[in-house]
Amino acid sequence: MRKLWIHALLVALTTSFAAAQQQTDSLTPTAPADAQPERVKVYAVGPGVTAPELLPLQLPPFGTDKCGQHVDGAVVLSLLVDNMGRPRNVMFLHPLGTDLDRFALRIALADRFKPGIRDGAPVVVGQSLEVSIKTCVRETEDSTGAKTHLLHLRAQPEQELGDLAQAPKETVLAPLTAIPPDPLGKDFPHYHVGDGVTAPVPLNHVEAEFSGEAKSLHYSGKCLVSAIVDANGMPQNAWVIRPLDHGLSEQAIKAVNKYRFKPAMKDGEPIPVVITVKVNFMFTN
Repeated sequence: MRKLWIHALLVALTTSFAAAQQQTDSLTPTAPADAQPERVKVYAVGPGVTAPELLPLQLPPFGTDKCGQHVDGAVVLSLLVDNMGRPRNVMFLHPLGTDLDRFALRIALADRFKPGIRDGAPVVVGQSLEVSIKTCVRETEDSTGAKTHLLHLRAQPEQELGDLAQAPKETVLAPLTAIPPDPLGKDFPHYHVGDGVTAPVPLNHVEAEFSGEAKSLHYSGKCLVSAIVDANGMPQNAWVIRPLDHGLSEQAIKAVNKYRFKPAMKDGEPIPVVITVKVNFMFTN
């Protein structure tokens, strides 16, 4: 099956996110350009601290007509609910390594909450969030008439908040941004590992698959692929810097796109960085 695109959900969630942003952006002060990142205290749910409450996510009706193969799954994320009920520093805890991860991330970023309370005041609270997603595949045509496939939601996502193990005692909240584009370009602002920037940590292991042509020729080698790992731990816009023939460069990019990471950090804040991955294609006896 050709690559599955998820533009239908992106449009719906972008609309939802934008509406929520309009209600909160006017209350968010703009920091001076040279201001140091502000560290905030993070609380855990417990005595004296109430849990945030997830507000209903307003999505358009779900059409199941022309619905083909079902693609379902659950993704577990970590997040901080700030004192205005917005999700911050959203990261993967248990990803699937599929396009459903992107669904879950966009859903979490579009969520809004009743914030947690301590001593009568809203505070930043660390939480886990399990997002259960039910989708189906629809075949359609793009502007050139070529057939492609779209993933569509079949039902409202089911979400469950829980305690976050090993939540930070304090942190820097990542800037509020719109739902990340798919994909980010190479010119998207990013850092390089080093000089106070930690490397992203892989959360899963992906085996690259041989192309049929390379397999039949017993062709192997090492392909180098660069990508930007965004502040949520998602690889974006992978590109080849040391190619291989017979379709292996394309297979290497597919493998890198399935990786999920704990994002790079700088002064306690998750940030986007560029990485290079060596993808090995080696025959074994």
